[in-house]
Amino acid sequence: MMTAEPHGHRAVAPFLPAPDKTPRAIRAALLPEEVGDFDREFRAVMAEATETLDLTVVTSFVERWWRVAWSSADASGHRAMLDHADRLVRGENVAARSWAETKARLGL
Repeated sequence: MMTAEPHGHRAVAPFLPAPDKTPRAIRAALLPEEVGDFDREFRAVMAEATETLDLTVVTSFVERWWRVAWSSADASGHRAMLDHADRLVRGENVAARSWAETKARLGL
């Protein structure tokens, strides 16, 4: 089957290419400041899977970090989202857009 997508990427949305769901592709798509957390967690889940003979923790890890990597395709947007999350955790008010405004901005 032929597609218009570059080899190794799938379009999850027309504006953000998604990395393959492999640890190597996910790690390559992360922002530099997130790679250390990815590496530490990867080693931990692989050790757990080795001990328990259960890959559930690995598949959950890949799925979660794949979403982070996909979000990282827009580095400034991803960093802004992380900043907003940190501010919310601290109890600060954060300006937000309605879902209707967001959809309009994205052309959905």
